[in-house]
Order: sequence, then structure tokens, then C-alpha cells
Amino acid sequence: MFNSEIVSKDRAALLAKARAFFQERSVLEVDCCALSRFAAIDSNIDVIPVQITPTQVGYLHTSPEYAMKRLLASGSGDIYYLGHVYRQSEIGRLHNPEFTMAEWYRLGITFEQMMQETCDFLSLFLGPLPTRTISYREAFATHLNLDYSSAPLSILLSIASRYSPSSDVHTWPRDALIHFLLTHAIEPSFNPNELTLLIDYPPHEAALARLIEKNHEIVAERFEIYHQGVELANGYHELPDALEQRRRFEQENRLRHQANKPTYALDEAFLKSLSTFPDCCGVSVGFDRAFMLRHRRRSLHDILPFSWGITSL
Repeated sequence: MFNSEIVSKDRAALLAKARAFFQERSVLEVDCCALSRFAAIDSNIDVIPVQITPTQVGYLHTSPEYAMKRLLASGSGDIYYLGHVYRQSEIGRLHNPEFTMAEWYRLGITFEQMMQETCDFLSLFLGPLPTRTISYREAFATHLNLDYSSAPLSILLSIASRYSPSSDVHTWPRDALIHFLLTHAIEPSFNPNELTLLIDYPPHEAALARLIEKNHEIVAERFEIYHQGVELANGYHELPDALEQRRRFEQENRLRHQANKPTYALDEAFLKSLSTFPDCCGVSVGFDRAFMLRHRRRSLHDILPFSWGITSL
């Protein structure tokens, strides 16, 4: 039977261990505002608006990323955040509209070192685990036997229809089909007994990561880490280019408009800060998901004392 007292005490212990992890590495904790003047612009993530005055709306942050990057640009050095973030309409086994995130940024560290440090952080929750690193291209070849960049649209549609009950799957654009196949066909097939690190994302999945040429292909320096079929971490070699970042934000707004979602004003202060942004890597880790796996539970509602969807207490 689920014991809330044991879980609450262990959660407190893990929060302390997480802070000690960063303190040992001289990474400074920062306390970012949960309420922002600007919304994070992502076609796949929806923000929770807050009515500040009769004429002014703010937004609960979906991540401390924009604020932390402004601090980095002002000379903060290595920093981390450990606290709550908020996302609209995210309720389910692995989702809650309010959840705990660990996010940190490291200067003078390689992309590979950042991946290793993230695995070390996850070992606080899961203990030592074997790791496997696989590229986005290799994942599609291994698990679906196709080249995602050249496979005919008809093939992508045929495979996607096996995994989606949606009748409008045939209306999805190519990039949406590829992302769907990754999340519904490939990610669940990763070995559950190891940490799987997915790297070398295609440019349309770059988000806020740099692009590089690797093996005669342009890829994003982005990684995600999975265990037991659960995405636990999302990291980047961070993009320092304001013009490219503006272009990506505008593209995300176009995708939001096409999906009949609200579009948002660009955070000009954030974009301006990229002119003095240092070379660094950053990552976010779902604290609650890692904690859920630590306690061998299948749902976040089993380890959150107060959750949406199911009342734990």
C-alpha cells in the first residue's frame, strides 16, 4: 500500500541531495519568478495565463529557461533552478499541470560532459544504470526500419495510423508525423533496463539548440534521456543567435496559429540578452518523473500529495 509519509520524507531527502549535487559542483541556485510578462513560445506546450489587472495578462512559466538565460547573459556563471513549473492541459499518468523541474546551465563544459552529468544527477534517484546513446536517425532505422528524412509520406502515414486512433492523421504535416512516430512507436521500444540517450535531432526538432554538421548531415546538439519508457531529461548545447532564435519563435507561432492555438508576443528582452550569451549547455529534468520511477510507480498521482486528476490526500 502507498505510504505517503515514507514518500514525503524521501522526497525531502532527494531535494536535499539534488541541492548538494549542485553545491559540490559550485553551481549557484537561482530563484526565478513563476509569473512572467511573456509566454514561452512552443507549438507543443501551452501556458497558463493569469489575469493581473483588467487589461494585463501574465503567464505562469512553463520553464525558468528564459529568465535563467538572461541571468547567464548578465554574467551569473553556472546556475540551477529547482522548483515548480506550470503547463496547461497536462493531466495524465505522466503529466500534472504543476510539477517540479530541475534545470541547470554549465559554462565551459562539452555537450558530452553535460550528458554524463545529467546521468549522474539521475543516479541520485535511480542508482547506477547502464547507458546507451543512439542518434535520431539510428532510432528510426533500428525500431521502424526507415530513413525518416527520405521515407515517402505514404509510409509515414501508414505506420502512424497503426498507433493513432485519430481519424485526421492523414492531415498531419510530415514533421508532425515524424514526431508522433518518435513518441508513440520508438520511445516505448527503448530498453527499460538502461538509460537511453537520444541525440542528433533533425533541425525541425532543434528547439533552442545549436545546429552542427555531423556525418554529412545538419543536426541539433540536443539530447533526451529515457528510462522505463519515460522521458526524464531534455538538454541542449544552447543557441546564442538572436536572429535564429527569433526565426524559430516566429515559426512556432505559425504552427500554433495553424493548430488554432493562441500566438504570443516575443520576449524582446530575452532576445536582446542573447547578444552577450555565453557558450554553455543546459538541461531540464523532470524531478517528479524520476522520483516516480524511484518508487516503482506508474503514475505521478502516486507520488504527488496534491495532484490534478486524482486526489492523493
